[in-house]
Amino acid sequence: MADTATPDLPGGGVAATGSTPANGRPLANATPWLLSAPALLLFCGLLLIPLALTALLSLHAFDGTRGVLAELTAANYLEILGDSYYHEIFLRTAGMALAVTLLSILFGVPETIILARMRSPWRGLFLIVILGPLLISVVVRTLGWAILMGNNGLINEALQWLGIVDGPVKLVFTQTGVIIALTHVMMPFMVISVWASLQKLDPQVEQAGQAFGASPFTVFRRVMLPQIMPGILSGSIIVFALSASAFATPAILGGRRLKVVATAAYDEFLNTLNWPLGASIAVLLLIANVIVIVGCNRLVERRFRQVFEG
Repeated sequence: MADTATPDLPGGGVAATGSTPANGRPLANATPWLLSAPALLLFCGLLLIPLALTALLSLHAFDGTRGVLAELTAANYLEILGDSYYHEIFLRTAGMALAVTLLSILFGVPETIILARMRSPWRGLFLIVILGPLLISVVVRTLGWAILMGNNGLINEALQWLGIVDGPVKLVFTQTGVIIALTHVMMPFMVISVWASLQKLDPQVEQAGQAFGASPFTVFRRVMLPQIMPGILSGSIIVFALSASAFATPAILGGRRLKVVATAAYDEFLNTLNWPLGASIAVLLLIANVIVIVGCNRLVERRFRQVFEG
């Protein structure tokens, strides 16, 4: 049998037998897309397509006798944007979400720092206590808060026994009660985000600041806080978005009078059966969430650019 001739390369080199870089390059470039295709299809099927259908539904007209009509209109958005009733609902929702976010930062960041400095096995035990509520349904937790904050609940009984108040303090069906319960529900998300940033923090940097005579507050403000800011930002985004779109807690503790965006959309879908108007409320809530989250993200990233780039 005759030997197969090996082609010579310019300059006297010999091409390696069996190597096909030109033929294999397109397949190599397509490998990441092929591997991520199932996740992309699942993402589109469970999120993007329902959102697109909801946005399309919001553009349909509605008649009280004939239901959803085939004609397209922007009347639903004009009604929401021009009615002071919906303005109040959106402002109440934004204020509630902002209050929950600030309280989660105020209590969650020190709580996470203390947790990170604990020794085993106390660290693991308290971490389970903090994250344990995530294993319980939001409805069950909210009903528990409704019992605690009732006129004859544990909180009012304790306040009266201590002599702080003379009579029961109304917490159920108020915005204060909703904020307290939502803060408890959202606190683990803030703790998880800050905990991830604290794991990357070098304790020797903090010790060096104290060795040069800085006070503990100065070390926290100038050394620790900038480095854990990405975790605080991530936790704030999660808490704000979940609080603004929360339904179970405002519906149970807020009642029928204390309307938020999620409960208003629910009423339009199931009570008045005005699906296009309910879809418009949901779309506007999504747009407002995206604007607030992206704006805060850009603002904080500019302020702490070196931390995010590091």
